[in-house]
Amino acid sequence: MPKKVLIAEDSSVIQNLTKKILQQLNYSIDTVKNGEAVLKKMNVEDYDIILMDINMPKMDGMECTKTIRALENQTKAQVPIVAITGNAKNYTEIDFEEVGINEYLEKPINFDELVTVVKKYTE
Repeated sequence: MPKKVLIAEDSSVIQNLTKKILQQLNYSIDTVKNGEAVLKKMNVEDYDIILMDINMPKMDGMECTKTIRALENQTKAQVPIVAITGNAKNYTEIDFEEVGINEYLEKPINFDELVTVVKKYTE
């Protein structure tokens, strides 16, 4: 069974690049453009990892992560979440830890680093 990755990213370019790279490594990919859509997807699917953009419309990545960590279903609540952000300077590692983000990657994304991090949490 391929591992399932949810990419939450409002930039189509980043979303498509990330999807292509991970599909080549046999991951199963779903994509959404905001935090509300992440929560809807999680109602019907289980994921092995979520790549979470921090700045998204409707519900940002920080708020979305907090909501996921508070879910009653422990499997879903404990899914690894990797933040992807162009504004890492606006947050400290402690801010990310407090909401329950496992790790973060800065934009522009280094795709070798992305692959390493995804493998780390899914193998």
